Amino acid sequence: MNHSPPARARAARRVISEDHLDLLERLEAGLARRNPELSALLLSTLARARIVPADRLPDDVVALGRRVTYLDEDTQINRHMTLVPPAEADIARDHVSVMTPIGIALIGLPVGAKASWKARNNESRRLRLLEVERREDRSR
Repeated sequence: MNHSPPARARAARRVISEDHLDLLERLEAGLARRNPELSALLLSTLARARIVPADRLPDDVVALGRRVTYLDEDTQINRHMTLVPPAEADIARDHVSVMTPIGIALIGLPVGAKASWKARNNESRRLRLLEVERREDRSR
């Protein structure tokens, strides 16, 4: 009997749209000067991602403008946020910049996948993505 975890749980392949890739690469250029470690993390994430046209981006993948629900595996608390470009970040509205450690951990991640990131206090955190809601779905 095979008890190995599903492929998605072992190594989730990230998927990023071409238009978001262009924006992320421009943002990374500015990030490289301010935070080289975070910049390297973003570049590594982008290099491993599958890039697709915007109209082929799966609905269950984290992308800019999509609201996500994830389980913080360390606290066992479900959290909600919308991943946005830095200029739109507003923590009071749960709009989190993609240029943060958790933003990079989430970008392109499919539902069911796990990721980790370093919090501001340099503590390692773990999450499991539970749900992705497209922007247009929220207007219903």
